[in-house]
Amino acid sequence: MSDSISPIAIVDELKQSYLDYAMSVIVSRALPDVRDGFKPVHRRVMYAMHVLSNDYNKPYKKSARVVGDVIGKYHPHGDSAVYDAIVRMAQDFSLRYPMVDGQGNFGSIDDDPPAAMRYTEVRMTKLTHQMLADLDKDTVDWEDNYDGSERMPSVLPARIPNLLVNGATGIAVGMATNMAPHNLTEVINACLAYAENPQISAEELMSHISGPDFPTGGVIYGRAGILDAYRTGKGRLHVRGRYIIEPMSDTGVNRDRERIVFTEVPYQTNKAKLIERIAELVRDKKIEGITEIRDESDKDGMRIAIDLRRGETAEVIVNNLFLQTPLESSFSINMVALDNGQPKLLTLRQLIAAFVRHRQEVVTRRTIFELNKARVRGHLLEGLTVALANIDEIIATIKASENRGLARENLLNNTWGSGSVVAMLTAAGSQSVRPEFIEGEDPKAPFGLIDNQESYRLSLEQVNAILDMQLHRLTGLEQDKLTEEYQDLLREIAHLESILGDFDKLMTIISDEMIEIRENFGDERRTDIIDSRMDFNREDLIPEQTVVMTVSRTGYAKTQPIDDYVAQKRGGKGKSATAMKEDDVIDHLVVTSTHATVLCFTDTGRVFSLRGFEVPIASRGSRGRPLVNLIGLNADETVTTILPIPQNTADVSGHFVFFATANGTVKRVELEQFANIRSNGLIAVGLEDDDKLVSARITNGSQEVMLFASSGKAIRFDENDARVMGRTAKGVRGMRLAADEFIKSLVVIEDDVREILIACENGFGKRTFVDEFNTQNRGGGGVIAIKTSARNGALVRATKVEPEDDIILISDKGTLVRTPVEQVASSGRNTQGVTLIRLSKDEKLVAMACVENEEGDDELVEAMKEDGTFGVEGQEQIDIDTETGNSATTDINDVIDIANDYTLDDETSNDTVDENTDDDE
Repeated sequence: MSDSISPIAIVDELKQSYLDYAMSVIVSRALPDVRDGFKPVHRRVMYAMHVLSNDYNKPYKKSARVVGDVIGKYHPHGDSAVYDAIVRMAQDFSLRYPMVDGQGNFGSIDDDPPAAMRYTEVRMTKLTHQMLADLDKDTVDWEDNYDGSERMPSVLPARIPNLLVNGATGIAVGMATNMAPHNLTEVINACLAYAENPQISAEELMSHISGPDFPTGGVIYGRAGILDAYRTGKGRLHVRGRYIIEPMSDTGVNRDRERIVFTEVPYQTNKAKLIERIAELVRDKKIEGITEIRDESDKDGMRIAIDLRRGETAEVIVNNLFLQTPLESSFSINMVALDNGQPKLLTLRQLIAAFVRHRQEVVTRRTIFELNKARVRGHLLEGLTVALANIDEIIATIKASENRGLARENLLNNTWGSGSVVAMLTAAGSQSVRPEFIEGEDPKAPFGLIDNQESYRLSLEQVNAILDMQLHRLTGLEQDKLTEEYQDLLREIAHLESILGDFDKLMTIISDEMIEIRENFGDERRTDIIDSRMDFNREDLIPEQTVVMTVSRTGYAKTQPIDDYVAQKRGGKGKSATAMKEDDVIDHLVVTSTHATVLCFTDTGRVFSLRGFEVPIASRGSRGRPLVNLIGLNADETVTTILPIPQNTADVSGHFVFFATANGTVKRVELEQFANIRSNGLIAVGLEDDDKLVSARITNGSQEVMLFASSGKAIRFDENDARVMGRTAKGVRGMRLAADEFIKSLVVIEDDVREILIACENGFGKRTFVDEFNTQNRGGGGVIAIKTSARNGALVRATKVEPEDDIILISDKGTLVRTPVEQVASSGRNTQGVTLIRLSKDEKLVAMACVENEEGDDELVEAMKEDGTFGVEGQEQIDIDTETGNSATTDINDVIDIANDYTLDDETSNDTVDENTDDDE
C-alpha cells in the first residue's frame, strides 16, 4: 500500500492541476477554432443535427431531441449550455448569418428568455449545410467522444469563413476572444484576393472588407479602431444606433413638433433596458425636451419613437442620447482563436490565410478520397469488362466449379484475355485505375495486365464482383453502359490526378466554390461606416438658441432665452429681469448665442474668452453664477465689456477690435490676436494707472466710429485715424474731455446705419440721424448729441438702431423693458428726447441693448410662463425674430456694455496717449 503512494509538493500539484484545467477550458470549451469558427459545443450540435438528418428541407425536430443527442453522445455538459448555444445560433439579432432555423420562441432583443426546449423545434439552415459539406469524404480528422463509444469530427470542412462572418465571443482562463461579425460577400472577396495573391498586404485586404457588419445594423463611427483590429488583432469600435427625424403632424396640437425614431440599435444592446435608461434620464431631468417614449417595434422591424416638445432641437437631444445611453456603445475586438490547437492573437490576414489553408487541405483530402473511390470502382469495372470479353470461358469455369469458393479460386488462378481494356486504358495510362492497395496481391504475380498487356489476372474484389453480377448485365445494352461508365471513370481519375498535380488548378476549384457561396448567400451590408469619429463637445449637447447675457456690478452672470422678453410700447414699466442683491446693479447686457464665443474685457485691460453655454441659463428671479467662477478675475478686477466674436473664421480675418477708455484714448488691434486666449487671460490694451477700459467693438477696417461722453457730447471719425497697434500698446487720443467727463459709449457706424438712439440715466432718450454728426479728426471735443439736463441726467448709453428693431433697457434695480425703436421719436442733436422707461425716484437706467428684427413681424406671443405682472395693463406685445440674435448674424456693434461709474482724480490728464505715437493731437 505504501509503495503505491508517492509524496509530492502541493505547490507542484496545484500548478499542474490548474494548467490542466486551463488548457481544457481553452481548447475544449471557450475558444473557437480558426478553421471553422466554432467552439466544440457548436460543432457538436451541428454534427448531431447532421447525423439526425435534420436538414433545411426536412421537417423540424424538437430541440430537446437534438440536445439529448448532443449531451448523450458528444458533449458531456449540462443541457442548458447546449440549448443556449442552439438558441443563439437561431437568433437573427445575435448571428449575422444564423446556423439554426428555429420554430417557436427563441428569445428577443429585449432579452426575453426562449421557451423551454420541449416546446421549440429546430433544423439546419441552408447555409449550415455548407459548413458540413464533404464531411463524409475524409476531409477532416475525427476523434473519439468522451467515452470512446462514438466518433466525431475535430473540425468541420467549412466552405464558409465562419469565424469572420459570424464572429465569436468567449472567456477562457487568462484570455478571452471577442470577434465582430462581417459581411459574407466582403469576406469572400477578401479570401478570393488572398487566393489569387498570397502576398497581399493587410491594407489591400481592407479594400475588400470595409469593416464589421453587425446583424442589428447601426453605424460605426471612425475607422481607426477597425484598422487597429485588422492590423494587430485588437481594436475598439464605436457603434451608434440609426435614427430618422420625422414631423409628428402638419396640423393640430402636434404641429411643428418632431419625433426621433431609432430603427437600429448597437450590436448586443438590450432594447428594453435601453428604453428604461432613456426614461430614467428624462425623469431625472438629465435629458430635457422629451415628452413620450414608445416601443413601436413589430415583425416589420424595430422602431423606438421619441416625441419632442415644440421648439426642441432634435439633433441636440440625439447627441445627448448617444452620450448618456447605450445608443452609442463600444465594441472591443480581440481576435484570439485556436490555431493548430494553440490560442493565438491573429490579424485579419492571418485569419484569412488560416481559412484558405484549411480549404486547401479539405479540397486536397476530398480529391484524394474521390480519386481512391474512383480507382476502386474503376478496378471493379475493369474486371467486369474483362469478364464480358471472356464471358463464355468465365461461365464455363463457374459451371465447372462445385461451389462459390472453388469458382472464386478457379477465376483467380486463371488468366484471361484483356479484350478492350487495353484500348480504354491507353488515354489514362495502365496504372491510373489501380488502387494504391489491392488485397491479396503477390508482387511476383501482380493483378491486372500481364504478358505484354495481352492477358489479365483478376483480383479478389473483381472476382467477387463477377460472381455477384446479375445475368441481365450480360445484355448488349448493359455491356455498353458498363463500358461507358468505365471510360467516364478513367476521365474522372485523370482529372482528379491533374488537380493533385497542379496547385493552380486546386486554387481555382477553391475559388470557384467560394464564388458559388457568395452568389447564393451573399447580401448587402447592414452597418454603415463613417470614416472619422469626433467626440462630443459640450456645444453638441446644448441646443443653439439666442440668449440675453447679463452681468451685474457685483459679478453675477447668467443668460436667459430671448423669448422671455416680449416687446412693449415706449414708456412701459417693464418686468423684473433678475433678482438683485442690495446695492447691486446690472452692468452689462449682450444678445448672443449659446454656441458663440464672447470676449470679456476687464477694466484693467485684460481679456478672457467665454462660451455662451458656459454661462448658466437661469430664471428671472435668479442672480446667476459668480463670474469669478467662470473666468480668472483678480479680486479688484471687473468686466467692463462683453463682446461676441464671429463663429466663422473667414469673418475674423481682416477685422479689428477698436478700444475706447474712460479718458478718451482709443486703439485698434487685429481680431486674430484674440483667437487663442489662455485661461488666465491676455493683455488686450495697455492702460495708464488712472485710466480704465470702457468699451470695445469689432470693425472691418473701413468704418467710422463714434465716441459718446457722459456730458452728452459725441465725436465721429474714421477708424483708420487710429493706426493698428499691438495688444500691449496704450493707444492714441480719440476725444478731448473736460475734467468731469468720461467716455460712456463706443458705436461703430456702418453703411446702412441711419440713426443713433441715445439714453440717459433718468430713463429719457431719443433717436437722431447719424448724418447730423459731421466727421471730424480724432482728438476733437465733439458736438452735442443730447442735452444732459437735470431731467435727463447724464448720458448712459448710445447705440445704432433701425426703425424695425427693438431695444432692451435695464435699470440698476434689475427692471427690464423691451420697446420697439419705432415708438421712440426722432429729433435733432440739441434736444432732450422722450421717456423710454418709467423709473422710480431712486432708480437709474444703467444698460441698453438693441435687438435686430429683420422680418419685422408683429405677431402676438405667448404670455410669460413665470408668475408676475408684465408691463402696464393693455400694452401690446410683439414677437421678435429671435434667430437674428445669433452671434453669427447679429451685428456685434449693437451689443451693449456699460462702464462702471469711474471716479478719477482731478489731476488726471485727459490726453492719455501712446508713448510711441507722434500725432497725438
